[in-house]
Amino acid sequence: MIRLEGVEKYYGSTPVLKGVNLFVERGEFISVMGSSGSGKSTLLNLIGGMDLPDRGSIAVNGKDLSSFSDDQLTAYRRQKVGFIFQFFNLLPNITVFENVRMPLLLNDITDSSRVLRYLERVGIADKAGRFPRELSGGEQQRVAIARALVHAPEVILADEPTGSLDTKNSGEVMDLLGALAAEEGKTVVLVTHEDYIARYSRKMVRIRDGVILP
Repeated sequence: MIRLEGVEKYYGSTPVLKGVNLFVERGEFISVMGSSGSGKSTLLNLIGGMDLPDRGSIAVNGKDLSSFSDDQLTAYRRQKVGFIFQFFNLLPNITVFENVRMPLLLNDITDSSRVLRYLERVGIADKAGRFPRELSGGEQQRVAIARALVHAPEVILADEPTGSLDTKNSGEVMDLLGALAAEEGKTVVLVTHEDYIARYSRKMVRIRDGVILP
């Protein structure tokens, strides 16, 4: 489903990714393991269409992202991808319900019943009217998972999703993400620097200094 071939990315004259080749099958849960500065978040941004490679190709469902117009890239990010971030990235001045509904509004989907359905699935439907600041870190990441799934994307990209959580909450969040992704047949690419988090995936690859290790 996701194919990277010879992908290179530079920031100025500094190489960040060096000839990366990676294949992710539909429905696969893969983790990319690496230390800070290894290039793993850059890799995720490229798959998510938030940036484009300087060399090589990234194809999702057989379509090369580099061939997309700006409007097509925007549509790809909104419709095909669900993002989960380390610091949750919830909007602080709107409720949990409204945060989760945001992808639906961006995609002109009027079925708001999806919001409560996903809040129930992540176990915090009773917090729908609360604001993010009224929730614990683990609860906020559950909201972020619901938001990532509510618009039925094909790909879930998770960037250090447990980086702001303690070990107990990290385990609960990863159990939840893995279960929901499996139930819905989502393709998940997760980046982390923690071995125990990477073990929740079905397949793990390691990246070091912009190179996928054999």
